[in-house]
Amino acid sequence: MTRALCGSESMTPVRAPRRSREAGFTLIDMLFVVALTGLLMTMAIPGMMRARGVAQVSSALGTIRTVNSAQLSYAITCGLGFYAPDFPTLAVKPPSATEGFISADLATGMTFVKSGYNFSMAGTAVPSAPGTCNGLAAGSASTGYAVVGDPLDPPPNPRFFGSNADGTVYESTTSLAATMPESGAPASGTVLK
Repeated sequence: MTRALCGSESMTPVRAPRRSREAGFTLIDMLFVVALTGLLMTMAIPGMMRARGVAQVSSALGTIRTVNSAQLSYAITCGLGFYAPDFPTLAVKPPSATEGFISADLATGMTFVKSGYNFSMAGTAVPSAPGTCNGLAAGSASTGYAVVGDPLDPPPNPRFFGSNADGTVYESTTSLAATMPESGAPASGTVLK
């Protein structure tokens, strides 16, 4: 497209700008990026799942050890040698204390869920047990207890944990809920060191 000019102006052609064909991504480029991202994700997911499992096991062991420490403190300072029969009792603070023996998040009921594990604890009440300093009635405390942690979603090689008044933590490939005594070794399971 040119235009004719009068007078001192010279004739200069004016051209329309061209469109560049190299702007943006093509469909092939996008498919390659999506495929590469998918490949990297499939390689990373198993490692992430293993790390998640290790973190859950670590948390479960820490929780069982926390309960063991709380029970020992309870028996020495408040239970007159007897143990709390359940989690809520361990959470009740004695009159002179600022906190209970375990935190409130571990005492939401007879069982609780934490980091992919379900925890439960039981102790058989002894009629001759005295009342405790945190308000547990006479005849309600126990001479032992059994605490277990079972995974909510067992992986191919599950790890179940349990402990009792002896303070030893046991591991098994099946739940220790039915076999964990209130003191002494269970019928199955191995000692964790």
